[in-house]
Amino acid sequence: MNTTAPLILTLQLDERAFAFFDEQRRRYFPKERNFIPAHLTLFHALPGEHLAEIQHDTEAAISGQEPFALDVTGLRSLGRGVAYKLESSELSELRRHLALTWNDWLKPQDRQNHNPHVTVQNKVDPTQARALLEDLADGFQPFEVIGMGLDLWWYRGGPWEKVRSFPFAF
Repeated sequence: MNTTAPLILTLQLDERAFAFFDEQRRRYFPKERNFIPAHLTLFHALPGEHLAEIQHDTEAAISGQEPFALDVTGLRSLGRGVAYKLESSELSELRRHLALTWNDWLKPQDRQNHNPHVTVQNKVDPTQARALLEDLADGFQPFEVIGMGLDLWWYRGGPWEKVRSFPFAF
């Protein structure tokens, strides 16, 4: 097993929310580039050689954590794509805790201020992205989704490979 590949940590969403975002992603993301399902990334590149510690730290961080609500507050331009913006104080605190725990390992992208989002379109012409942003924003109504746990993935250049899930307590 290649333990030098990076690891990605994502938030697991409730089934209804996942189905909505994934359907949007399948509809708007270029099919030839859409290798992975809809997701909310917490960390983009954790060091695979620290897999055991990362799993242990993740388990400790979510110990006793119950599922929590996130507000889907609007849409965001990615320049060449579109994402839904999400907000949650519980998510912010959980991510902040893990970022402090893994501070020495974080790459610049994961050191930046975290802006939770689910990308439904990317890698398209900016004109096409602006048109979709306007179209989706036109009928947008804020809604709520539920964070159900965390998922840890290997990134090896293609489709992600799940390492394991960390469900929140019920």
